[in-house]
Amino acid sequence: MNTVIEFRNATLGYGRKAVLRDVSFSLAAGEYVGLVGPNGAGKTTIVRTILGTLQPLAGEVIVGAAGGEAPRFGYVPQRDRIDSLLPYTVEEVVMMGRYRKLGATRRPGQEDRSAVSESLRHVDIESLRKRAFNDLSGGQKQRVLIARALVSRPEILILDEPTNGMDLSSRISILELISRLHDEERLTVMMVSHLLDDVANYVKRIAIVEQNFFQVGTVAEVLTGENLSALYRMDVRVNTVNGSTVILARGLHGNS
Repeated sequence: MNTVIEFRNATLGYGRKAVLRDVSFSLAAGEYVGLVGPNGAGKTTIVRTILGTLQPLAGEVIVGAAGGEAPRFGYVPQRDRIDSLLPYTVEEVVMMGRYRKLGATRRPGQEDRSAVSESLRHVDIESLRKRAFNDLSGGQKQRVLIARALVSRPEILILDEPTNGMDLSSRISILELISRLHDEERLTVMMVSHLLDDVANYVKRIAIVEQNFFQVGTVAEVLTGENLSALYRMDVRVNTVNGSTVILARGLHGNS
């Protein structure tokens, strides 16, 4: 498979402040990768570097196949950061994903409206198109934001904490939707999350991010009790129940 994103001994950060050092990993076209770690560990820094809003402080970050055009990204931000900013209907929110293609002056045309309808169908919320975004449930809002990302017909979909703050039913529904989009649309997917169970049972490969710690590999290689105990400074056990990975924390070391 073609490599679409590659970090080569990259140091990432803001200004002169390094957040992560010597990060090396690649993402191939069609992969489904999870990016996990505690809050503040540097996950968002990696995403911003991939999207081009941050430049590496050292090393290289290569986005796109050699000699080819940069891939089209669909980015789904954290839902709780934008709720109060969107007093619009569902279809208006999804149309925002076409603005880069439309430019500053052109009004949406039939192609744009068709793309919105197609995206709403992909995430099973076409019936909500006239509803106010702020009146929706958390799971419905997440589907709207995924539709907004899909409307630009991306090649790579990046989701930042897509199940954060949801009840179990909504979480599973969103995770199944993302998995279906990966399989049916052949999207390259990166899911950023601190919810280890969510990531472990859906992605194919995983990267653990922490200051002074970065590891990438298959779920079985990376999500071990030893790794997670060292990362979170807790006694963490990783078990398999009916084919699903279950991660249990048993308290701080010395206080179990």
